[in-house]
Amino acid sequence: MSEMLNTGVRWTIHDVELFAENEGTRYEIVDGELFVSRASHFKHQQTCGRIFGQLDVWSESTGLGEVIPSPGVLFSESDNVIPDVVWATKETLALTLDEAGHFTGAPDLVVEVLSESKSDERRDKEAKLKLYSSRGVKEYWIADWRSRKLEVYRREQSQLNLVATLFSNDNIISPLLPDFSCTVDQFFPV
Repeated sequence: MSEMLNTGVRWTIHDVELFAENEGTRYEIVDGELFVSRASHFKHQQTCGRIFGQLDVWSESTGLGEVIPSPGVLFSESDNVIPDVVWATKETLALTLDEAGHFTGAPDLVVEVLSESKSDERRDKEAKLKLYSSRGVKEYWIADWRSRKLEVYRREQSQLNLVATLFSNDNIISPLLPDFSCTVDQFFPV
């Protein structure tokens, strides 16, 4: 469950650093707009875990990169997000990880799992899609555990475009992930 704090203020990471520690609260900033999220639904977390698991098995077998759950991605002071899952090549990791362990540039693949509120859906399908597109993410997946659907956006002519909407029995493959394949159903809890 998330809410957007739209007060006309342009938020930065420095503002968020002043907030009191609230365990289970996630603060994200997209184009200066602050989004506050609380702990997600159990099935949201299961979906994140399953996607991570599938990508992790493939990454371990290929050695091409790493999958990371809920990393900090600090594009700028006013663009600071925490995607559900990301995957990055070893080269991308070497170029974009800072000393604090945050991405300062685009991971190759970003995955967001939809939460229940309309503001969360707007954040993931509009604000974050625009952000990831402008910052150079190569592929963006939006997973919806309620409808067991996966939207796949790929970089084409310098922007992310919807290339596929996949359902339970469809296979997910990607030119970004050579020989990776699983059914979309494997991403979602029973």
